[in-house]
Amino acid sequence: MKEKGITRRDFLKITGVSGAAFMAGTSISRTMAFADTPGKEDFGECKSVKIKCVSEVGWIDGQKLLKDMGASGGPKANQWRVNWDPKNSGGCCNLIEVETLDGKKHKFLLDTGWNNDYMEAVYKREGIDKMLANKEIEFLYISHEHFDHFFGLETTLKYNPEIKIIIPSTFYDEGYHFIEGAEFMRAKARNRIPHKGELIKHEPAKVYKIYPGCASVTFDLPIVVRVRGEQSLYFNVKDKGLVCVTGCCHQNVITYVDFAQKKLAGGESLYALYGGLHIAPVGALNPEGEKMVRDMGKYNFKKLACNHCTGVSAVQKMVELGYPVVKGSARYGSQSDLYLGNGDEIVF
Repeated sequence: MKEKGITRRDFLKITGVSGAAFMAGTSISRTMAFADTPGKEDFGECKSVKIKCVSEVGWIDGQKLLKDMGASGGPKANQWRVNWDPKNSGGCCNLIEVETLDGKKHKFLLDTGWNNDYMEAVYKREGIDKMLANKEIEFLYISHEHFDHFFGLETTLKYNPEIKIIIPSTFYDEGYHFIEGAEFMRAKARNRIPHKGELIKHEPAKVYKIYPGCASVTFDLPIVVRVRGEQSLYFNVKDKGLVCVTGCCHQNVITYVDFAQKKLAGGESLYALYGGLHIAPVGALNPEGEKMVRDMGKYNFKKLACNHCTGVSAVQKMVELGYPVVKGSARYGSQSDLYLGNGDEIVF
């Protein structure tokens, strides 16, 4: 992603919205209260978690993305009515493999990218196409409805139209239509392969146990370009601690990790954080983003494997503060080797 030169001021100038509206849309400072229920949810333990970053490049040029958004109404626009430039679209997708304590291994996809041609290429590069066709991948987990995580659905369904899909229950009608098979001409969003498998909806604030040691939680909040809610994952790795895995973390890191500490058994032992953290997604790190990075220090993660919408400037600040950031290879289009990028892999 080309982030250089795009600051918060640039964004506001391009989109023509107030600072308050922008921050409400991105929810970087939003905190959430959770019901005061007795005890903590025990979702067991797993042996390990392996994550292959299939693609973390959601878009190519951040300035172009913001101009497209601004031309259609800014952050409050409906993403299905934005005239997105297909030449600027990539996609966010990760392959996750969980090994349970009995030695069984389970694979699933976290998100399915954006541009179908791009996703076709990266699926073939990483062998995802064959895994889907052979039904090695058990389900598709959609973190949220955003274009760069969801519009590439056709590429996944091409290889297994019967794959189980797990989504937040906060999806809008357009998202459901898209899964059933629909095309939104203005947004250049196309799914010509109707989903024929099971569709599971996760309601907000509930802890869903997917495997022993693997849980999902949906956070209900409004997100930029008329998306609502994001679900994120937690893994309780035996003898290591809790691994938090997120697509974009629109609920913000503090809300996300605090939930684990307050509501999940094992949450007091934090080990690692992986994924997009939505701190400086399209430009320079502003004061609020810097505060977020500094506040992360209180968790004392042993590994930080962030990418996608975290932003290079945010990662640079983490490195400056001495956080244990896992470096990548900067190949296949990822911008920097400061973070885990396209084709990189990590095991927790």
